[in-house]
Amino acid sequence: MIRVLIVDDDFMVAKVHAGFIQRTTGFTVVGTAHTGAEALLKTQDLQPDLVLLDIHLPDANGIELMSQLRGAAPELDVLVISAAREVETVRRALRGGIVHYLIKPFSQADLQERLEHYRSAYQGLDSTKDVAEQSDVNRLFGVEKADNARPALPKGCSAETLSLVVRALHSTASDLSAAEVADLLGTSRVSARRYLEFLHDETKVDVRLKYGAGRPERRYALKSV
Repeated sequence: MIRVLIVDDDFMVAKVHAGFIQRTTGFTVVGTAHTGAEALLKTQDLQPDLVLLDIHLPDANGIELMSQLRGAAPELDVLVISAAREVETVRRALRGGIVHYLIKPFSQADLQERLEHYRSAYQGLDSTKDVAEQSDVNRLFGVEKADNARPALPKGCSAETLSLVVRALHSTASDLSAAEVADLLGTSRVSARRYLEFLHDETKVDVRLKYGAGRPERRYALKSV
C-alpha cells in the first residue's frame, strides 16, 4: 500500500483530495498538513511514500519545501497539485524531481491517472529488479506504448488471417513466397503479400530474394527468437 501525505492550505480541498486517493486502489492517506511546518513534522513522523504538495502555503513555498521534506524522508516522492501555472514554477518543480505536476482544478480521473502511473512506473522500478531495462525507463517517463497498443493492420486485413499467415510460416522449415502462402491459406497472392509485407515492416520476418528468370522472388521466414 502506498502511503500518501496531503499538503494543502485549504482544509476542504485537502479533504476532497483525500477522498480521491482513498478511492484509488493501492493508496491510503496517512495524514494531511496545511502549512509547511506541519508538513515537515508529519513527514518526519509518518514517513509517507508520496506527498501531494501544494505550492502556495501560508508559511512556505512548496518548491523550496521539497528539499526539506526529502531531508526528513529521503525516499519520499512528490506530486505537485497546485493552481500555480507560471512556466518557471513548473520548471523549478521538474528540476526538483517531482513525479508529476497537476494543475488545479482537476477531476478525480485526472488524479487517479497520475497515481496509477506512479504506482506502476515508480514503485515497479524500485521493486521488480536490480537492473532497469529500457522499457522500464520508458514507462517511468511515460513514453511506453500501452500493452494493447498494436500497430494498425492494412485496410482490408484481419487479425485472424494474420494469425494464419504466421502459423503457415511457423509450419515450414524453410522460407515461403507470397504465392506459396496463398496456396496454403486459399487466399490470393496479392492478399498474402500484403500480410507478409506488414510482418516485414514490423520486423517479424526476414526477406530473401531468390533470383531466376524475370523479377527476383521475395521469400519470407519468421525471425528466429
